[in-house]
Amino acid sequence: MKHNSTARSLAVLVLLGVAAFPLYWMLVTSLTPSERLFDATPNLLPTLSQIGTYANAFTETSLRQWLVNSLIVAVGTTVLSILLSVLPAYALSRLTFNGKLLLGFALFMTQMLPEAMLVVPLYDIFTKLSLLNTLLGLILANTAFTVPVVTWILKGAIDGVPSEIEEAARVDGCSRLGIVLAVVVPLIAPTLAAAAVIAFFHGWNEYVFAQTFISDDALRTASVGLASFVGELSTPVHTVMAVGFIYTLPAVVFYLFVQRYVVAGMTTGGVKG
Repeated sequence: MKHNSTARSLAVLVLLGVAAFPLYWMLVTSLTPSERLFDATPNLLPTLSQIGTYANAFTETSLRQWLVNSLIVAVGTTVLSILLSVLPAYALSRLTFNGKLLLGFALFMTQMLPEAMLVVPLYDIFTKLSLLNTLLGLILANTAFTVPVVTWILKGAIDGVPSEIEEAARVDGCSRLGIVLAVVVPLIAPTLAAAAVIAFFHGWNEYVFAQTFISDDALRTASVGLASFVGELSTPVHTVMAVGFIYTLPAVVFYLFVQRYVVAGMTTGGVKG
């Protein structure tokens, strides 16, 4: 029994190491002196000789504004995705109507369309609606991709809510909308957190729409700003790694903040592959 526990602990440590190593490697590389970047024996421990790279990333680039823009897009995508997905998820789970299976299948099929395929029609629509060069346009485009995923995740959670609870609320005079908001939503809160993580990460990391729909430098997101450092003739490795490390931290912090809710949502069967 003790051997099994030790083996599981070692396996968890190995997996944690594999997951965290890219982040650690970005930190080490950003702090490694230029003359040692391409040594045959890589430096595995960070030094402080290049610590000024992090200060320069904020003072010599627009990193702060890029992060603010990414945060606005990610939070907007998350909030809008959750708001727009609750009622469709409830309808797919509880209601009976013509075309229900077709609607669910159509939502699922939207996930098979690559973003690059939709750039041109969306660009035309956004031009007519004056949404180009706006963060609102990015939020709407990202929400269109996350709503189907979030809807199916929430549907799985609502399927697990006993119908007797809703019937009791209905007997007490609660309307259908009131049941959804006051009874169902609190019961699926852990799954809502898991869905929020998925929507937030999509909005935070999205690149294709942000690169295509935004031409104003002041509205760039961090993913586009990070890519702008890569040049044809030279690439500032220290800056790229430092900005990449800083860019990753908010997403990691957000996940750690809601991690216990995500685990609860997954263990209750709210998230299905």
